[in-house]
Amino acid sequence: MTKHMPDIACQPHQGPQGKLNWVGMSGIELPILVHSVNDTIRLSSSTQAYVNLTDPQSKGIHMSRLYLLLDQMATQEPLTAQRVEAILQAFIASHTGLSDHALVEFRFDYYERRASLLSQNSGWKQYPATIRGELKQGEYRCEVTLEVPYSSTCPCSAALSRQLIQQAFEAQFAGQTLDYQQVLAWLGTPEGICATPHSQRSYAQIKLQLNAQAELNLSALINLVEDCLKTPVQAAVKREDEQEFARLNASNLMFCEDAARRLQAAFNQQPEVLDYWLRVNHLESLHPHDAVAVVTKGVAGGYIDEPNLMGLFN
Repeated sequence: MTKHMPDIACQPHQGPQGKLNWVGMSGIELPILVHSVNDTIRLSSSTQAYVNLTDPQSKGIHMSRLYLLLDQMATQEPLTAQRVEAILQAFIASHTGLSDHALVEFRFDYYERRASLLSQNSGWKQYPATIRGELKQGEYRCEVTLEVPYSSTCPCSAALSRQLIQQAFEAQFAGQTLDYQQVLAWLGTPEGICATPHSQRSYAQIKLQLNAQAELNLSALINLVEDCLKTPVQAAVKREDEQEFARLNASNLMFCEDAARRLQAAFNQQPEVLDYWLRVNHLESLHPHDAVAVVTKGVAGGYIDEPNLMGLFN
């Protein structure tokens, strides 16, 4: 005969009474499914799940219900905006009379095999990402954050380098009758390229609020960012790839302001993006500090223009 097991959470609360904003779990180890290029992939995530507690006389929520719902609903089908909303609705339904506000967040590293610039090679690249959903009294909010690395070359440094090369050319050939082959050979020497502009690894941090029908296609978002900035960081590199990377950097000189405006223009054209917060970080090689630009869509009641909103960079 099965003994009746006490459920302390359902007993009347005898201590100080009050409503609670959030009660739940963080650091949940959970394999999730997300859309990739032409497939669905399984990734390991660190997940947190919460509901509010509106009954001041209740001892607490039923955390096991949140976990079991995550196990049933977040690991068997790809996460879309609609799927995340369904998870939140189930959270609240499992706590009828206790909760009317739910939140879930999946934090993970998204890996994708990316083609090299010119060679037939490809390599894996990592993109830190988060999918976050919140449902409050029937109002749903879906958010995706993504970090995309790229390379940036300073336009000012490029101009100063060109000036030095001109000066070196003048010092070498002033007053001479120039021979094409002689000049061509000189351009291939260290003296011919006596200065190079400084460039640095850079990061675009993207925070997007998406409409409820969004597929959460991370690959498409990465393509949008990399196609916009045009200098993606490479994984597998042969000499032809490195040369093409150098050409792309020279033809896409940009300050952090330029990068932010390019992304601003690109995301303004995405109908599924209701709001955005974009931060570009150029990790300077010239300075010990970084160059940063931040832009938001400017939606009333939307993201604020706080520089460190994502809390990932100083």
